[in-house]
Amino acid sequence: MPDSHNPVEVFKALADDTRTRIALLVAREGELCVCELTAALELSQPKISRHLAQLRNAGLLSDRRQGQWIYYRLHPQLPSWVRSSLEQALAANAGWMEADVQRLGAMTDRPVARCC
Repeated sequence: MPDSHNPVEVFKALADDTRTRIALLVAREGELCVCELTAALELSQPKISRHLAQLRNAGLLSDRRQGQWIYYRLHPQLPSWVRSSLEQALAANAGWMEADVQRLGAMTDRPVARCC
C-alpha cells in the first residue's frame, strides 16, 4: 500500500462528491458491493467501479470477493484519524446522505454478505 494516509492524499481522494458519498456509505454500512452503491447513488456501474478503484488505490478501501460479488469496506489498517474523520462527517451530515441511505434501504434484491 502506498503512503496514502497522509492528509493531502486522503483529502485528494475524498475531494470528489461521488468518492465522498461512497466512503461515507461504506463507513455507515460496514461493507457494500458495487450493485448496492449503484442503487444508492443512482450512477452507472463503470462510474462507481472507477471511483472505488481510486479509493482502493488511495488506501481508504479494501475489497474481498465472495462468489460473484466484490464487497468494499474501510481498509482495516486505516489510521484512526481517518476513520474518525469519516465517522464525524457522516454524523454531521445525515441530511446530505439521506437520499442515498433511503435508496439503499429500498433496494429489494441486496446480496447477503457472509464474511469469512
